[in-house]
Amino acid sequence: MQVENHEIDTQLMEKLKQLINTYYEEDLKESFYQSEIAKRLEKEQNTSDIDWEITFFIWHRPTSNINEIPNISRELCQTMDEYIAQLLKLGEKLSELMSENLGLEKDYIKKAFSGSGEGPAVGTKVAKYPQCPRPELVRGLREHTDAGGIILLLQDDKVPGLEFFKDGKWVEIPPPKNNAVFVNTGDQVEVLSNGLYKSVVHRVMPDNSGSRTSIATFYNPIGDAIISPAPKLLYPSNFRYGDYLKLYGSTKFGEKAPRFECMKNMTNGHKNIPA
Repeated sequence: MQVENHEIDTQLMEKLKQLINTYYEEDLKESFYQSEIAKRLEKEQNTSDIDWEITFFIWHRPTSNINEIPNISRELCQTMDEYIAQLLKLGEKLSELMSENLGLEKDYIKKAFSGSGEGPAVGTKVAKYPQCPRPELVRGLREHTDAGGIILLLQDDKVPGLEFFKDGKWVEIPPPKNNAVFVNTGDQVEVLSNGLYKSVVHRVMPDNSGSRTSIATFYNPIGDAIISPAPKLLYPSNFRYGDYLKLYGSTKFGEKAPRFECMKNMTNGHKNIPA
């Protein structure tokens, strides 16, 4: 989904992108074009196992590592911290809406991600997809699903590249307008929702006309969080078919959901089945 009117300061978002682009130009660009990835592309060697990207990862919660990143400016650190503080409000609101949409308590996802009580883990993958001289030979980022929870993406507003796989074909996600935040769901949300929310395969395609900026923030389970489908969303299991038929005989022309709920209650120790 794409979220507009998210109440995040758009000037702050623009400043963050500008500072990251400056950091890339001054500290990362030259080393990337001298890397083995660039050399393999130049020699047209096998590139099926590489990604045409340069990245660094910032942890925000439970502890921050932003000051450990080489040569990062104080201004970029402060701007990122301000952005994350505002973005987390959006992330928590989305987690509440998604929980309620599943018929769960609005804090269900947040609690499930909090593990022993530290709260969800939050980190940001900052990626640049450099201008690519031979985009037909390589992926910016190979096809994958995201491992975590809710992903909030601030992406380049000029250079395209993000694609999602849907109904047997790749769908291009165009550069956003007005700093809309693109939202993706990861593997843990699919598990927690018992498959009602899917983690979708996506990729990044390189471009020969410019470099693309991607700032993806992950609202994830903490490391010790135990992830499982929400019990309320599970079908009943381990019941005798004869018991189901007995219930079905008297409720055949009604909705099936109450039957499933009754069988679930029975398998959880409640033995009374309506006649």
